[in-house]
Amino acid sequence: MVICVLGLLSCAGIRGHVYLEAGNRMPDPDNPAPPPKGIKTKLYVYELTNISQVSRQGTSAFYTQVPTRLVKEIETGDDGSFKMKLKPGRYSLFVKKDQLFYSSVFDSQNNIHPVEVKKGKMSEEVFKVNYNAVY
Repeated sequence: MVICVLGLLSCAGIRGHVYLEAGNRMPDPDNPAPPPKGIKTKLYVYELTNISQVSRQGTSAFYTQVPTRLVKEIETGDDGSFKMKLKPGRYSLFVKKDQLFYSSVFDSQNNIHPVEVKKGKMSEEVFKVNYNAVY
């Protein structure tokens, strides 16, 4: 366990969960959608990646290639939880389905699932694997 004491150790990074959402997720007061389920998977952290840089499969959120530098990959826990140290900076997050990378979140500049890590801070992040969900 890493303990930050008076800023002597860098505890910058991200922590959070990867959740699977599937099926009908449309709001329905008579039949609320079940909560998302955490999944065990591998989370890939790349340098900040823009949609213009990837090889995209049609107009989907699946990518055959991510040409930016892979910074780190981590296996999530059985409940989808993860925690990793990273240097301050901006990154993009992906998971894989078979041989394809997947990420469906973009910012206003079309950066794919951007995450910012600030010096001495652990950023909280939720990654939704929702390619089989209907909203």
